[in-house]
Amino acid sequence: MERRKSSRQDYHVLLKHLQYFGVEPLRLRAAAARIVARVAGLPPERARVTSRQLLMDFGIDTSEGRALVDELVAEGLLEPRTELPGVYGVAPRFAEIATARVVDPLPRERARQLVNEACTLAAQINAEWARIPVEIESIAPFGSYMSRDPQLAELSLGIVVRARPSTRRAHWRTASKAEGANAIRIAFRNLNPFIKVRLVTSLQDVPRPFSVVFRAD
Repeated sequence: MERRKSSRQDYHVLLKHLQYFGVEPLRLRAAAARIVARVAGLPPERARVTSRQLLMDFGIDTSEGRALVDELVAEGLLEPRTELPGVYGVAPRFAEIATARVVDPLPRERARQLVNEACTLAAQINAEWARIPVEIESIAPFGSYMSRDPQLAELSLGIVVRARPSTRRAHWRTASKAEGANAIRIAFRNLNPFIKVRLVTSLQDVPRPFSVVFRAD
């Protein structure tokens, strides 16, 4: 099983074919759930666990546990308490792992197909959705799509919206800008559950690196 390189990332989705911190995803999620349960309801300053509790929750020995704890600290999921050796604060992000979906990855070729489908949808929205006051200026995939990974956890799309010209707007039963933006967001998400949408008003607001794959005429 391939090991995921440690990097600051979201953990809402874990891929079945990867190890995270040297741990298989299902085992990692179960251990995280036990850790989160230990501190549930406690104020942040008291949301902490000991090294011994961590080893018990992950079911590993001392040598493996030391390396695992170091990685979790480096990732910002555990916070050492300098005044209490062997005690760690549990960061709120740990709950992402405890509730993560464990899924088969999205093959890159399928991601490319979805990008093409997104471009087709954008053109359709601009041409036909006259009752919403916004349209799509550009689409820019970012995140793992810009890596060389053959398997992706998600397809992140930055969608730049702008005001629809009055000449292309319907003049009756027009939706609000918020309603139009929400309709666009839902339409793209409905293409595939792997698609994550970030609606912005400028390409400068899309996380780098990104690649512009659609521009309105």
